[in-house]
Amino acid sequence: MDTVLIIDFGSQYTKLIARAVRELGVYAEIVPPEISPEEIQRRAPKGVILSGGPASVYAPDAPRIDKRIYELKIPILGICYGMQLIAHDLGGQVLRSDKREYGPSTLQIVQTDTLFDGLNSCEEVWMSHGDEIKTLPKDFVCLARTANVAHAAMRSRDGLFYGIQFHPEVAHTPKGKEILKNFLFKVCHIQRLWHPKDHVQEIIEKLKEELSGARHVLIGVSGGVDSSTAAVLVHRAIGERLIPIFIDTGLLRLGEAERTRAIFEKLGLRLRVVDASARFFAQLRGVTDPEEKRKRIGAEFIKVFEEEAQKLAREVGGIDVLVQGTIYSDVIESAGARGADRIKSHHNVGGLPERVQFRIIEPLRNFFKDEVRQIGLSLGIPEEIIWEQPFPGPGLAVRILGEVTPERVKVLQRVDAIVREEIHKAGLARAIWQYFAVLLPVRSVGVLGDGRAYGHVVAVRAVESRDGMTADWFPIPYGVLEKISSRITNEIEGVTRVVYDITSKPPATIEWE
Repeated sequence: MDTVLIIDFGSQYTKLIARAVRELGVYAEIVPPEISPEEIQRRAPKGVILSGGPASVYAPDAPRIDKRIYELKIPILGICYGMQLIAHDLGGQVLRSDKREYGPSTLQIVQTDTLFDGLNSCEEVWMSHGDEIKTLPKDFVCLARTANVAHAAMRSRDGLFYGIQFHPEVAHTPKGKEILKNFLFKVCHIQRLWHPKDHVQEIIEKLKEELSGARHVLIGVSGGVDSSTAAVLVHRAIGERLIPIFIDTGLLRLGEAERTRAIFEKLGLRLRVVDASARFFAQLRGVTDPEEKRKRIGAEFIKVFEEEAQKLAREVGGIDVLVQGTIYSDVIESAGARGADRIKSHHNVGGLPERVQFRIIEPLRNFFKDEVRQIGLSLGIPEEIIWEQPFPGPGLAVRILGEVTPERVKVLQRVDAIVREEIHKAGLARAIWQYFAVLLPVRSVGVLGDGRAYGHVVAVRAVESRDGMTADWFPIPYGVLEKISSRITNEIEGVTRVVYDITSKPPATIEWE
C-alpha cells in the first residue's frame, strides 16, 4: 500500500491534511517530529508532508526533524512552518515578517511547475504565519509570491523538495486539493489507491486472530456510527463471545435506547441495556456549571460501566477484552497537538480507570469518521446510524443550560424530536452538518388561549461544517423554522418561545456548553 507520512509540528490543521490526502485515495499517517530516518525507511512512504505549526524555526525550542531525513531521496512537501523548516535546515534564512498574514490572500504563480498544474496564474489561498523566508536555500527556486511574501512557494531544482507558505488543506484555499493531488500523483508518483471499505475483511481476519484466546469481549455502545461499526466488526469475527452494553443515562434523545436495541437485534447482536438514569440525575441535582456536569457524568458513567462489567464477568465466566470505538481523530487528539490551542474540553465521556483490567482493542483507530461510515455501510448498518448527528458524550445535559432535572430533560427530548423530524421532512438532514435544540435557563411571557403564560425558551441550532473546527450557521428556510416553532409551542406544554441561533464558530462554539 502506497503511504504518505505527515510530520506534525502542532498545527490545528494537521488532521485536515491527513483527511484531504485520504480523500484523494492515498493512505496517510500522522507521525511526530521525533521519528527517525530509520523508521521512515522501514515504513517506505512514497512521500512526506511537513505540517504547519505555531513555533518559529529560529526559536531554541522549536520542533525539528533529523536532517538525515532530507538524504532519503523521498519527495517532501513543507506547508507553512514545514516550508520554513526546509529553508532553515538547508541554508536559507527565515525571519520575522514585517507584515504577518492571517486569512485570505492572493497567490501569484511566477514559475510554471508540476505542483500548480491546473491552477490559474492567480489563486486565492489561506495564510496563517508571522515568519517568512527572506533567502531561499541554495539550489531552490521561487514558484509563487503574494503581496506581502516574496517566497510563497519554492522547489528544489531536482524537484524533490517543495514548500508552500499557505494551507492547501483548508476549504478557504479553493484549489488546495489540486495542489495536494499534484504532489501525490505527479511528484510522488503514487499509483496504488486506498479505500477503507476494501479492508473490511482484512480487519475482521485480524480481529479473529487478536481475539482467538479471549473468553468474552465487552463493548460499550452509544448508538452512534463509531461504536456500532466496531461492534459489528467484532461480532463478525467472534460471534456471541461479544457482549455489547448500552448504558441509558437518562440524558439521551427520545426513544434512543429502544431504537438502538431494535437496530442491534436486526444486525444479529443482543444488546444489554442498563437503565442508570436515576443515578445520573442524582449526581446532577443542583449542578449548573457545564464543566462540573461533564465531570460528574463522566465519573458516574465509569462507575456504572465498571459495575456492569464486573457483574457480566461473573455471569459469563470472565471478560478479557474491551473493544472501544476509537477513531483516528480521537487518537490524534489524545496524542495532543504540539503547541495547538485547545478550544474546548472534549464533549465525550472519559476512559475507564486503570483498575479495570481489560486488554483494549480499537479496530477503527486508523480511520476517520467519514471512512468509518464507508465501512459501516459495507457491513449493512442502517443509514439512520451511519448518518446520525454528532451527539455529545454527556448527552442532553450540555444542551440544558442550568440545572438538569428529569422534567427539563423530558421537555428537551420532545423539542429535539420535533426539530429532527421537521429537518428530515424538509429533506435537509444530509445538508446540515449538525442540528439540535437547547433549553435555556430563562422564562419568557407568552399568550396561551385567553391567558398569559410564563414558559420555557428553547433555541434551535443548525450549522454547516466540514470538520467541526469552524462552522457557519445554516440558513434553514423560514417555512421550516415556522413549522418547527409552531409545533414546539403547540405540542409541548410549558414552552412559550423559540429562538434561532445564527452565530458562527468562531466566535461561538457549536454546542452551547
